[in-house]
Amino acid sequence: MQKFIRIDMTTLQATTMDVPEKYAGLGGRALTSNFVNDEVNPTCHALGKNNKLIFAPGLLSGTSAPNSGRMSVGGKSPLTGTIKECNTGGSSSQKLAKMGIKAFVIEGMPKGDKFYIIKIDMNGVTIDEAPAEILGGCGNYDAIKILGEKYGTHVGIAIAGPAGEYRLPSANISFKDPDGNIRSAGRGGLGAVLGSKKVKAIIIDDKGAGKVPIANPEAFSAAAKVFAKAILDHPVSGQGLASYGTGVLVNILNEAGGLPSYNFSKGRVDHSDNISGETINATIAERGGDGKVSHGCHPGCLMRCSQWYPDKQGKYITSGFEYETIWGLGADAGIDDLDAIAYIDRAMDDVGVDSIEVAVAVATAMEGGLIPWGDGKAVLEIVKDIAKPTHIARIIASGTTVVGKVCGLYRVPVVKDQAIPAYDPRAVKGIGLTYATTTMGADHTAGYCISGNILKIGGYIDPLKKDGQIEYARAMQIGTAAVDSTGLCLFVYFGIADNPGGYQALIDMINAQYGINLTANDVDELGKSVLRVERDFNKRAGFTNAHDRLPEFMEYEPIEPHNVVWDFTPEEIDEVMNF
Repeated sequence: MQKFIRIDMTTLQATTMDVPEKYAGLGGRALTSNFVNDEVNPTCHALGKNNKLIFAPGLLSGTSAPNSGRMSVGGKSPLTGTIKECNTGGSSSQKLAKMGIKAFVIEGMPKGDKFYIIKIDMNGVTIDEAPAEILGGCGNYDAIKILGEKYGTHVGIAIAGPAGEYRLPSANISFKDPDGNIRSAGRGGLGAVLGSKKVKAIIIDDKGAGKVPIANPEAFSAAAKVFAKAILDHPVSGQGLASYGTGVLVNILNEAGGLPSYNFSKGRVDHSDNISGETINATIAERGGDGKVSHGCHPGCLMRCSQWYPDKQGKYITSGFEYETIWGLGADAGIDDLDAIAYIDRAMDDVGVDSIEVAVAVATAMEGGLIPWGDGKAVLEIVKDIAKPTHIARIIASGTTVVGKVCGLYRVPVVKDQAIPAYDPRAVKGIGLTYATTTMGADHTAGYCISGNILKIGGYIDPLKKDGQIEYARAMQIGTAAVDSTGLCLFVYFGIADNPGGYQALIDMINAQYGINLTANDVDELGKSVLRVERDFNKRAGFTNAHDRLPEFMEYEPIEPHNVVWDFTPEEIDEVMNF
């Protein structure tokens, strides 16, 4: 029997119930977005008592399905005002699934200034006052260590860092990975929502849990083997990511002229080799020590695109050293020192902020004259100061839109107040349509058109031309919404886009687990239904097609080296979500 848990922070009481019938066949993003649309008032203040946070494993989480350890977190975003689903690695999703927990919801708001620890185990839910030693500026690394000593190193932990305690709009929810390091439900400020509920951390203790039930174990095992082979046989998901991580994209996008540099004023940067995945690989191998070229963010990961990046003495600095963070600091903000970027990345994890939002806010602040271009030392100190926080740290952690207003800029790279990630939409037009139309503000993971526009996976669509982009962006967003509901890592797309057997194996795993008979059309319809639900929430929150637009400056400022502009009409953009 699966469980659905409601945790009321007003009364400090929890209720465990059967899963509502509507949600019984849903998981991950499909569950979180349906719940938010059903129960959260779209016009509520995101940091007020009427917002709710829901945590849900995916449909395949907790099984032996490869790369199925993702967790979805949903609520109303304090950054964008839209519906929000964040997706993270770590071990918590698998633990919840094994405990038979379909989802848990945090609602209400306690009186007073006390913060609390929520513990979920096989006996139920307990809510205790958070110890003072992990509050008031204590970083996530230390807090996770302290909580591990109290509750056991085997537990899953989700935590609001100092930025979440201060309810800053870029605050994320940090999750402990299997090695005690940090993964993040990063975008949209849901860490601020957790902080507004006065929840410092959530402990997931699966001691005594059993296995996730599988209706047809033999069929599941057979499908999982086919799926795993599809992932490992692909040159990107099977070899490239394991060797060079997502940072392999630095040189690729730089060569393509789509690497936004110096606050989206150029499409290339001269020092790309300094910050590339190839250089990361070579540096880790040379320094040795704690360094790991390849590492998984959750148990069962086959792609292992993460890594441990060490200092010159071989001591661990950071893990999950992602392309978007390296790009944002290294190209967009012009910092050419990989070690400096690694220390900033660690500091962002420690204070608990979205590394994309903060990196783009930093670059915007550099254009506005608040920080010198390329000054890694100044950026590191500002990020660390989010734990205090100082005035400038508050401004930066409030996001790119706020920084642009403070600096009096019109060149502010956001959609629905969320920073545009690491691909310039003028030179990579498919991803531009995703940025414009996704329900959650600019987000590359909502429909990763880089696959076909740049990497030529699943076909090729010229990134500089408009032809075929509308249909492609639509299909990618529909497919992504479905994958986000399974608990699978988004990167499994690389292994199945050119392999029909791999895609069928994904469907076969779901069917074998639940004893059902989904078809590819059913999976497609699941993705469409998720997008419809999310758009319904946004419409009721006051969003219209007029919000599905890129920054105006991109329409008249060409990007080097191709000297192209964003040239889709409003009518063409509106066609993306016409299904």
